[in-house]
Amino acid sequence: MPQRSVELREGEIYHVFNRSIAEFKIFNTEECFSRIINVIRYYQFTNPVCSFSNFIKMRPNGSKPGNININDKRVEIIAYCIMPTHLHLILKQLKNNGISVFMGNILNSYSRYFNLKHKRKGPLWEGRFKNILVKNDEQLLHLTRYIHLNPVTASLVSNPEDWNASSYREYLQQVQAVEKICKYDDILEIDPVSYKKFVEDRISYQRDLAKIKNLIFE
Repeated sequence: MPQRSVELREGEIYHVFNRSIAEFKIFNTEECFSRIINVIRYYQFTNPVCSFSNFIKMRPNGSKPGNININDKRVEIIAYCIMPTHLHLILKQLKNNGISVFMGNILNSYSRYFNLKHKRKGPLWEGRFKNILVKNDEQLLHLTRYIHLNPVTASLVSNPEDWNASSYREYLQQVQAVEKICKYDDILEIDPVSYKKFVEDRISYQRDLAKIKNLIFE
């Protein structure tokens, strides 16, 4: 029986994730990671009047995206991590149906880019995105740690700071303000030094947990 769709509510925060078909590596170059991050930047806005190509041209010098009301968003991005085969986003829905529209736009946009680049056809994602309601601030804080540790857990890097395709360095205030994607200061009180310890103290545990999980499902 198909799973009944649950309407996502305005003002609520969700862990949203999706993966590629057959765990195919769809983010495998710096260009690919940069593309999906810029797509995420662009489609958070409700009415991006300028084209995507113009939007990304305006970003490198720190200029504001022309003809876009930066205060008119359908979602607020709280944290993210892009992995080679999947993506994690923590999103606050600001408008009715905002997350569904946002996810549809970014998944479709990246599919068109990837298929054109690799001269392929057909779907790129295994299905509709999945979502989990985040019920309180404590759960949210632990969730940010979980997604920021994903690249370390997968042994892609030794330290989460070394993975450029996540919001971890934003949380450590190592990114210039104009390059930030996330807004979390009205929800979480993040002290960079304390947060770094909070995250990195969990590295060994999360790696061990991943090993156990793999053994169980082998």
